[in-house]
Amino acid sequence: MTAMPKLTNLDARVLPVAFCEAMSALLATRFSLSLPVREHHGKDESPFGIIAPDAVAFVNSTEEAAAVMRLCAEHRVPLIPFGAGTSIEGHILAPHGGISLDLSGMNALIAIHAEDLTVTVQAGVLRKQLNEEIKHSGLFFPIDPGADASIGGMCATRASGTNAVRYQTMRENVLALTVITPEGKIIHTGTRAKKSSAGYDLTRIYIGSEGTLGIITEITLRVYPQPEAISAAVCAFPTLSDAVQTVIETIQMGVPIARVEFVDALSIKAINRHDKLELVELPTLFFEFHGSDNGVKEQAETVQQLAAEHGGHQFEWATQPEDRKKLWNARHNAYFAALQLKPGCVAVVTDVCVPISRLAECVMATDVDLQASSLPCPIVGHVGDGNFHVIILVDPNKPEERIEAERINANIVERALAVGGTCTGEHGIGLHKMGFLQTEHGDDALDVMRAIKRALDPLNLMNPGKIFELK
Repeated sequence: MTAMPKLTNLDARVLPVAFCEAMSALLATRFSLSLPVREHHGKDESPFGIIAPDAVAFVNSTEEAAAVMRLCAEHRVPLIPFGAGTSIEGHILAPHGGISLDLSGMNALIAIHAEDLTVTVQAGVLRKQLNEEIKHSGLFFPIDPGADASIGGMCATRASGTNAVRYQTMRENVLALTVITPEGKIIHTGTRAKKSSAGYDLTRIYIGSEGTLGIITEITLRVYPQPEAISAAVCAFPTLSDAVQTVIETIQMGVPIARVEFVDALSIKAINRHDKLELVELPTLFFEFHGSDNGVKEQAETVQQLAAEHGGHQFEWATQPEDRKKLWNARHNAYFAALQLKPGCVAVVTDVCVPISRLAECVMATDVDLQASSLPCPIVGHVGDGNFHVIILVDPNKPEERIEAERINANIVERALAVGGTCTGEHGIGLHKMGFLQTEHGDDALDVMRAIKRALDPLNLMNPGKIFELK
């Protein structure tokens, strides 16, 4: 079982007076030492408590962020980029103090190049905001992790979500970045061209780096034409195995389904309570089909036939936009709905991804573990790409429940790694999964990662203590 990281004493740090004076001169009231502001920036959706920074800096431009970074380098003050605070593995927490750099004010859509199917945005733009602002162009950005995360944060964690089965992840949908280095220099990686062989792929180094190598301030993204036709449906199954096997066969047949989400019976029960729905409380798949009218019809017929072969109950269709929105809101609310199953609880959320051919055995073995546990543990997943989550609900005042949750989590990860999978498909490592990263990649690979970190951030100022500890 991976050990929880040791966190430092948060009350023992004082920022240099000269640093605070320089920051106040640069940002005025947008540099805050206020305890409520600090606490807000020291809490995310992870099971950790508040681990607050020593101060918070709100910036409105790349140039301001670069100036802040230069001051941090001069005074040896750690810096943690902050977007929307929706991370699950403790990415934005401050175990080594320093400042939280709030990029939410950098929320402008810089350019739309509809003819090239690209847009350029500032890092603080939120996912829903982006789609609202580009819909008049007949375009949409498909990466949908559920939470209304910032685009910069989605780059930092290499997010994916419900549409990844068709549109892939942030890694494949980011063309170029503007990044501030730990020295405070502004660099540009990539271009708006679809491909390039020019030098090292710096864009991919920063995608998924979790704020440990630089500050992402601008992003150029691939976007897609809005589909001619969209149809969504839910279908209940008698067993977990039946539902997952339907997904596996759908993918293996090459059906270009846009979304296929798995929700177990306990999650459906929670969703019904939370969203006032009346879904059948059985293992359920949420589907969405994109394409032409005929294409969507053909996809749906194929999937319906596969579902019927595995005992799938009658499809419930949602073809109107408001009905689809209600359906997908319910799926996205599964996490918050689950929390209501155990009032006052916190969630330890697993996030493994396995080859699609091994998905059924991993989910079924996980279910055996969960049935033997006293903790409520709903299962949900983006099963179209082999990614599933268990939401393990624990009482924060009962250490034995946290120990049990970590035992379950470790078993799930061990099983995923044994079949060629990964300890995290989309949430990232943060504070919580550092031990699992070592198990997955080994010491030699981690030494290469550490070498990159030391080369780009020799003072270890960028989000220190995340992903791995420097030796």
